[in-house]
Amino acid sequence: MASLTKAKRIVIKVGSTLLVDKNSGDLNLTWLESLASDVSLLKSRGIDLVLVSSGSIALGRGILGLQDAELSLENSQASAAVGQIRLARAYEEVLAPFFVKTAQILVTLEDSSSRRRYLNTRATMERLLTFGVVPIVNENDTVATDEIRYGDNDRLAAQIAATVSADNLILLSDVDGLYSSNPLTNPDAKRLDIIKEITPEIEEMAGEGVSGISKGGMITKLMAARTATQAGCAMVITKGDVPNPITELENGANCTWFKPNVDPQTARKRWISSQKSVGKLIIDQGAVTALIDGKSLLPIGVTSIEGNFSRGDIVSIYSVSGRELAKGICAYPAVEAKLIIGQNSNEIEAILGYAGRAAVVHRDDLAF
Repeated sequence: MASLTKAKRIVIKVGSTLLVDKNSGDLNLTWLESLASDVSLLKSRGIDLVLVSSGSIALGRGILGLQDAELSLENSQASAAVGQIRLARAYEEVLAPFFVKTAQILVTLEDSSSRRRYLNTRATMERLLTFGVVPIVNENDTVATDEIRYGDNDRLAAQIAATVSADNLILLSDVDGLYSSNPLTNPDAKRLDIIKEITPEIEEMAGEGVSGISKGGMITKLMAARTATQAGCAMVITKGDVPNPITELENGANCTWFKPNVDPQTARKRWISSQKSVGKLIIDQGAVTALIDGKSLLPIGVTSIEGNFSRGDIVSIYSVSGRELAKGICAYPAVEAKLIIGQNSNEIEAILGYAGRAAVVHRDDLAF
């Protein structure tokens, strides 16, 4: 629990079985209101929050009166289009009494595999969090087909946690953790409270369904845990179908924690450092001092550029004396960066014709 109480940024994944009554197809409003009070409590502590929420198809099919047998790809996409409006409105309505603003972000697998889309998604979410907004993220089922789908929101939530450098990922589930075997068939099965490494033995434990979760369901949770922990994010599986599930977790509810070996920022810096540079930025002494002081690299401090790189590529940063200082993710392609170097950030729009980012390399995207 020390991991949760010290967190500055948390991603919470909410499954459709928690949000939507499978018999009536209606929204489980009482439960959602209890989650909203949990969100408000975390926000009052200054914690950034992102909700990754399923439920659009389940809600939409109820509104359209569709049965399971009628959920073709086209009907599923139509259901998602109808349900997504209801889902977003529901979150807005339950959080409004707590003065919590919400935003809707719909993504597909392409948005994380494409570097440009990934950077745009990350920048938008960072800006929303700066404004104190709670983004509500879901897979864009209206347009997603099999080849561009995450396929489950556990893995989507882990990718979002990595994208925003979250400290914790909470998977609200219909089970209270990972067991050594199926507790329904083996009375000696034990829940694992803490997992420090996902070993082959741990993966084998996920091979059995537990408490209604399919075999694939627990396996995808381990896949999510691997993605999250590699990004420096701790992940927890806990029972979500109870009122105020986050409060219950803080009060010691049964769960399984997956522990990372590094914090999110360290993991990100390590990743940047390990990548091959495809370009070079040479900076003046003023910019060197700014970087040492923890500031971003602005165009006015760049004296020259080498290489032909795209936005989002890794570049090396050198002093005019030829010493390599850092690596970073460049916010501009080389062709545009060459036009704005040596200029003030407020002149970027006049030079490029659009309001670009103030920094050539943001401080969060620098590794020394």
